[in-house]
Amino acid sequence: MLSHRILQKMLTTRLVSSFSPSSGFSSLSACGDRLKHERVFSSSDVLEYSKVSLDSNPLHFDLECAQKAGFEDQLVPGMLVASLFPRIIASNFPGAVYVSQSLQFKSPVYIGEEIIGEVQATSIRAMKNKYLAKFKTKCFKHGDHLVIDGEATAILPTLAMEQGKSII
Repeated sequence: MLSHRILQKMLTTRLVSSFSPSSGFSSLSACGDRLKHERVFSSSDVLEYSKVSLDSNPLHFDLECAQKAGFEDQLVPGMLVASLFPRIIASNFPGAVYVSQSLQFKSPVYIGEEIIGEVQATSIRAMKNKYLAKFKTKCFKHGDHLVIDGEATAILPTLAMEQGKSII
C-alpha cells in the first residue's frame, strides 16, 4: 500500500507510466494519465441496448424520422456511447466502483462510426485502502471531433492496472 506522502509526490510530479514485465502491472501514477478504448457501434448494439433500457426512440431505428429531425442517419443512443467510460475504468481496474458521471452531448454519433472513448485522471486521493479518482471523460469521432464531454468519479481498489493494459 502506498503511503500518503508517496501518493502526494506522485500527484505533484508527472511520472511516465509503462508496462512492467516483472510485476505484470502498470499503474495509474499521476494526474494526466489517459486510458482509451475504440468502439464501432452497430445497429444490433443499438437494438440490444433498447431491449435493456426500454429506449424505443425512433431516432435510433427509423432513418426517415432521424432525417426529418435534421440528422444524417440513425443515431446511437448517447448513453450507449457514454458506456465506454465505465468500461474503460472497470476493465483497467477490476473492482472499481463507479460513483458519478456528468455528460454533455456535443455532436451526434451514427451507427458504424468509430468512436474513441478516453478517460484522463485529474485527481487521485488515498482513502483507507482504496483510492478516489476523478477523471475527465471524452469521446471523439473522426480523430479529434468531440462528441461527449464530461467528468467521472470512481473508487479504485488499487492504482495497479490489469496486465496487458497501458496508459496513453
